[in-house]
Amino acid sequence: MEGHCHLNYPTPIRPAVLSVCVPSAMNYADSSNAANHGAENGTFSQPESVVNPSKKIENDMKLLGKKIKQHDENIKFLRTHKNVLDDEITDKQVTLGKYHSSTAPKIEEGDLSRMQSEEATIGNIMKHEKTAAALFCQLKRHRNQAAHIKDVLGVVATLGKVNDDNLSWLLSEYLGLDNMLSLVCITYDGIKALVTYDKSGSINKSSGLYGLGTAIGQPLEGRFNVFCLENLRPYVGDLMPNDPQKRLDLSKPRLPNGETPSGFLGFAVNMIHIDDVNLFYLTNDGNGLRETLFYTLFSRLQVYKTRAEMVQALPCIYDGAVSLDGGIIKGNGVYSLGTREEIDVKFPITSGVSYLPEACIEVEKEMKELKWKRERMMEDIQREEALLSHVKYSFEVKKQEFLGFMAQSSPYTMPYPVPVQVTPKGKSTPR
Repeated sequence: MEGHCHLNYPTPIRPAVLSVCVPSAMNYADSSNAANHGAENGTFSQPESVVNPSKKIENDMKLLGKKIKQHDENIKFLRTHKNVLDDEITDKQVTLGKYHSSTAPKIEEGDLSRMQSEEATIGNIMKHEKTAAALFCQLKRHRNQAAHIKDVLGVVATLGKVNDDNLSWLLSEYLGLDNMLSLVCITYDGIKALVTYDKSGSINKSSGLYGLGTAIGQPLEGRFNVFCLENLRPYVGDLMPNDPQKRLDLSKPRLPNGETPSGFLGFAVNMIHIDDVNLFYLTNDGNGLRETLFYTLFSRLQVYKTRAEMVQALPCIYDGAVSLDGGIIKGNGVYSLGTREEIDVKFPITSGVSYLPEACIEVEKEMKELKWKRERMMEDIQREEALLSHVKYSFEVKKQEFLGFMAQSSPYTMPYPVPVQVTPKGKSTPR
């Protein structure tokens, strides 16, 4: 049997033939006592305490080798699919480029007022000089500085529009200036980058937004609010089918008699118009701005024509309501009375018409979904690479353990002798 060296191995009856032992790579004895014991019995047998550990190490290395191969194959598979996604995204970008270059929108009187409204909103934000919102708008004009705030999507007041100036004023007053000037961040990591603290808990004003403000001569003071999209509790429910604005499919309020209240115009969250560039933005969980940011701000806030009709609908108002003539109910049983508050930061006005062809909007949607899939694919690749690195490290540890075991055990190895014939010229050749 391989692995044992018999002392009574018969010597071939041939002249000028010698016998030598060639060591086997995997068979070892670990003590002279074991060797002597084998000699007394006429054979050398390796103790179980030596053979089993060596076999175990060998089996562990085989398993690790299989895992290395598996992770390598997974990475190759994922990278192949990532490359496919890259090609599809590039194709979509080319298609969108053709759309934008071939279809220049006509600027009519209503469109001009819409653009002026956007500029007016940003201008009014800039008047609040020492706020984070004003600083953000200023940094957007400094391309070299804007790279440091890439995780910030924008200011609440600039991410939505409405189709009526009175409604714009009303909803802006309902939210209040602090909410209208709040920044909207995509991830919590982005929020942590905005403000850093030293060991004593004080703000480090040489980094984050404070440092950027100092760099451009617009210092930041006081507190500011930031919405983190990935941490907001999103709307749970369906969207309106085939709706280009992806409005929420909310059930209309019903009075005790089952009828919809008179003067009900809709839910505020669905009256916000989101530009095409942000409409198909999705969080990692697949939620858009309406399901996250605006649902958090407005929930099921109802909009009515008049204050009198709003009061008549009290039995079915739970998350507040507003009326176009200035009535505001903040919540169930909480009324906001008095004259209208003068607020300069309002939602811009929109005509409610998309300037991109329907086919172009669909291409943009598809491209955003492809980018979302690519981000998930990159996360999978990074995870597989980390696992591969760990398995390779474990394999190297086992390899060193095996080599050390071999080096310690080799003096006691006595495998089968291999007959070698000596030629007349003094050279030996194995038979």
